[in-house]
Amino acid sequence: MYLKIFKSKIIFSYIIFFIFFISLFVSSCHKDENYITDTSVKLSFSNDSISFDTVFTTIGSTTKILKIYNNEKRPLLISSIYLAGGSSSNFRINVDGVPGISFKDVEINGNDSLWIFVRVTVDPGNQSTPFIITDSIVFNTNGNIQDVKLCAWGQDAYYHTPTEHIEGLPPFSYAGCASAWANDKPHVIYGYTVVDTDSTLIIQAGTKIHLYKNAVIWVYNGGSIKVNGNKDNPVIFQGTRLEQYYNDMPGQWNKIWLSAGSKDNVINYAIIKNGTIGIQADTLGSLVSPTLRLSNTIIKNMSSAALWGQGSHIWAVNSVFANCGLYNIILSIGGKYSFKHCTAGNFWNYSTRTSPALLLNNYYKDYLGNYQVRSLDSAYFGNCIIYGSNNDEIGLDRFSSASVFNYNFDHCLIKTTLNISDTIFYKSIIKNIDPLFINNQTVNYNISTGSPAINAGKNLNVITDILGNMRDAQPDIGAYEYVP
Repeated sequence: MYLKIFKSKIIFSYIIFFIFFISLFVSSCHKDENYITDTSVKLSFSNDSISFDTVFTTIGSTTKILKIYNNEKRPLLISSIYLAGGSSSNFRINVDGVPGISFKDVEINGNDSLWIFVRVTVDPGNQSTPFIITDSIVFNTNGNIQDVKLCAWGQDAYYHTPTEHIEGLPPFSYAGCASAWANDKPHVIYGYTVVDTDSTLIIQAGTKIHLYKNAVIWVYNGGSIKVNGNKDNPVIFQGTRLEQYYNDMPGQWNKIWLSAGSKDNVINYAIIKNGTIGIQADTLGSLVSPTLRLSNTIIKNMSSAALWGQGSHIWAVNSVFANCGLYNIILSIGGKYSFKHCTAGNFWNYSTRTSPALLLNNYYKDYLGNYQVRSLDSAYFGNCIIYGSNNDEIGLDRFSSASVFNYNFDHCLIKTTLNISDTIFYKSIIKNIDPLFINNQTVNYNISTGSPAINAGKNLNVITDILGNMRDAQPDIGAYEYVP
């Protein structure tokens, strides 16, 4: 009896499986019959072309998205999707999560879509000027051939990649001894590029320097960097991504590091943007001559700070420090500083910012937890604007009243809650009045008509402004002289 029941169950299972198989086959055939076969029916695309801004050779691009639409009620079967350039193409595609260069029998349901992700890697072209790379994605649907054009601009570059691996140090390459970087092609930096002891790196006008994620230009003890830009051809420091999305994206690279003992560093007419710290000048700088002379320079969109001096000696004129995640300027562990005709504006909008645009500090806590105090010999701000979106854009972090903490704001426009009645520290101050920058978010800190900064400065013998405009006998406050 049990054997009969067992045999009956097996026979029943076979019958069920057979019915399921037949139904699946019929369903499949039925589904195939539902595909649109009309050759006049076409796919629709989110774009008729995909273009990439300048991409450095050997460095892959960002990923772009193409959407393909079936606007019919019934499903479409795309016989093939492929790159016209085949395996030799610089482009690569990913169709609905599957990477490759060619795909067969891709189905799109009625009134549905699928995604194609596109990237490009540019082969070296041995050219100093940008060159163009093209291809297309081809679609064959019922014999109907359609394509989407692909285009990318490629750019050769000088690559600085780590060649030295010393225990206790990050991987690095040497910038060269008494070297001048050519400006005919961009320079791309990976890891740390070191200006060694008794070496000088000279960067010519018009040079473009692109730093990869976490990359650093490290000016070592006894080394120097000379950035010799000019008004029409500034030296530009930025990340390696050149697509429009990254134009103002902070945190793409690390910093320019003037480490302890570096000397006679000069940066004139530079644009330094989209990193973590623009310039960090460390302790042990000589108080006799500046560790850094900074002029006619814009440092902006840094995730931490534009300029960070640690017990250093910095002289700055006609420079702009803009839109940073923490501080525009932080002068810590004492030191000696002079800022003339500078503008620090902070309208950071990537996150909440509670720190001031400018912070002065004269101490640090060592590894044992003890406070070490260093004299702030002087911090002079003449004809400067320090403004932003916070209520207080000046921070004074003094360890004790007995320590040396000398600072002076002279003919400045500042935003602060501090008491500015003491004329030892504050002279001819415009407090909490909007300087009327032309555009806060695009960092156009030129002042517009009616600005309180116009004719409110004193003569500090700074002949021209950051744009080369002549300053008159009654100069304006900030890096820009108002020109009607």
